[in-house]
Amino acid sequence: MSAAPEALERPVLIGRSSSHFTRIARIFAAELGVDHSFQVVRDLMSSNPEDYGGNPALRIPVLKTPQGSWFGALNICRELWRRSSSRPRVSWPEDLDVPVLANAQELVLQSMATEVTLVMSKVGGASDSSAHHTKMRTQLINMMAWLEQNAQAVLAALPPQRDLSFLEVTLYCLVTHLEFREVLPTAPYVELTRFCQQFAKRASIQETPFRFDT
Repeated sequence: MSAAPEALERPVLIGRSSSHFTRIARIFAAELGVDHSFQVVRDLMSSNPEDYGGNPALRIPVLKTPQGSWFGALNICRELWRRSSSRPRVSWPEDLDVPVLANAQELVLQSMATEVTLVMSKVGGASDSSAHHTKMRTQLINMMAWLEQNAQAVLAALPPQRDLSFLEVTLYCLVTHLEFREVLPTAPYVELTRFCQQFAKRASIQETPFRFDT
């Protein structure tokens, strides 16, 4: 039986090439071999949900499919996996059943969200000397220190039979984005840098570099 026409329609990924949350989805799409088109959100200061693929949270990425829209990187990655013909073995957040793994995933996502707030605050002209800004930078530095200290244990605890893990993709995107957006120098994080150098050998990383859309 042939697939229904709507099942063959290419999904549209909405985001920005400079976004670490968008890059997570782009890496998964490349790893899973899911064909899609890419639509750039031009104005991140817009308050119109339609500019974000209908996401009421005014955030990216969004994946538009014939069946509906998927908001957020994790939702999108799951849908891309369902659309993949290869169905590789992916370690998802719910598979992280020991504290060091679960905590690592939590802190990676919290760090990414904190970084976004710092970047957008700067774009919006907020003062770097405010108490809230200082606290966010302290939070980020503390979380990165924990990830550096526990990097070896985290990577060793991941399921050895995996083809890909959401934790590794998000960790890579976080660390490299900190340098890309000049939020925090990452040279002092030796273990995290070593991980990124190894992970960057994947073809999906080469295909999805950070850049500013023109």
